[in-house]
Amino acid sequence: MVMNLANSFLARARDGVAWRGLVYTIFILHFVFVCQLLLLQPLVSASDSKTNSAAELFERVAQSVKVKLYSDALDDLNSAIEADPTLSEAYFRRASILRQICRYDESEISYQKFLELKPGHSAAEKELSQLNQAKSAFESALTLSSSGDHSKALEFVDKVVLVFSPACSKAKILKVRLLLGVKDFSAAISESGYILREDENNLEALLLRGRAYYYLADHDVASKHYQKGLRLDPEHSELKKAYFGLKKLLKKTKSAEDNANKGKLRVAVEDYKAALAMDPDHIAHNVNLHLGLCKVLVTLGRGNDALNSCNDALNIDEELLEALVQRGEAKLLTEDWEGAVEDLKSAAQQSPQDMNIREALMRAEKALKMSKRKDWYKILGISKTASIAEIKRAYKKLALQWHPDKNVENREEAENKFREIAAAYEVCDSHTNTCLTLSLPRH
Repeated sequence: MVMNLANSFLARARDGVAWRGLVYTIFILHFVFVCQLLLLQPLVSASDSKTNSAAELFERVAQSVKVKLYSDALDDLNSAIEADPTLSEAYFRRASILRQICRYDESEISYQKFLELKPGHSAAEKELSQLNQAKSAFESALTLSSSGDHSKALEFVDKVVLVFSPACSKAKILKVRLLLGVKDFSAAISESGYILREDENNLEALLLRGRAYYYLADHDVASKHYQKGLRLDPEHSELKKAYFGLKKLLKKTKSAEDNANKGKLRVAVEDYKAALAMDPDHIAHNVNLHLGLCKVLVTLGRGNDALNSCNDALNIDEELLEALVQRGEAKLLTEDWEGAVEDLKSAAQQSPQDMNIREALMRAEKALKMSKRKDWYKILGISKTASIAEIKRAYKKLALQWHPDKNVENREEAENKFREIAAAYEVCDSHTNTCLTLSLPRH
């Protein structure tokens, strides 16, 4: 009996120990599991946070680039790289932005750093190649521009630099300068306008756009651009030179016109010449200066000088009607009768209702008709008021000069000239007071 009780007690004791061991084991496992949760959760959270933070960063950078806030985008990327130097995507994006704004040396360093972290990355290698092409093309464009080959330089900027660096302000300004160089002033106005939309206070763009308007002779608009630039920087040397140069040109032009209107013709001639000397390349304005000078010279009777000025005006604008009329008048002064008729007839066809042109044409046609008759005084080289003695002296001198026996080498020409001199002497000696009217038609 006693033994049975003892065995029963020992069995219950063993069961109690087993139960306590099981409970203890479960407790230990639960404790370990809770610790794992507590320790791993911060690491998982940190990883998720890091991923979310990078995504937010790159989204912010993309938005900045979209609205052309490149400095803000670069600031964000620089901060991210400083916080995590292994963030490869940040190097890649920074390199791309720097390439677009043509900060080529910095861009190249960022591409190289990215390729160290991501060797053989095809997109990065391709963009690095584009960077080198853009950098080389920009340097070539600058060299060509300095040598005066604006057209070729413009090709490099348009077809390479601005393709791979579309946000490059230096290239955009260079393009405007080159457009001015090839005298495409309208395109220069458009391109500089794009720059000013992004930065309305860009002094170089204001200067170049003002110059484009200046060379189109839109002086009021040009002056406004210069003035705006000078309000931003009163000591800007190029803006000052452009603004005051324009004022001086307009002042001299007005002086020339005023003196011409007042009848101070010789002073007007000097003013016109001084205005033309200020900027020989300003053809849109100079065409009017050449015309004004031509008119004054015609009035002064200086036919050859007037002819040169009218030709200068017509070389700029071949359809300038008034210059054509004035050239006709200048040709009348130089006794180019046929040329005068040709110019005035052309002018009359362009403006058939203009009675002044028709009157000038009639004068030219009459002069041409009269020119076909021999002027005996002119043949003898004497004035219309020459005395009989002067006529005889002139005849003897010319007869001796053109006697066929003294002109063996050009005998035929001498015989014709000798007969003409003899005929002129005969008419003038017999009819001294009416020599001009006793004229014979030329054969």
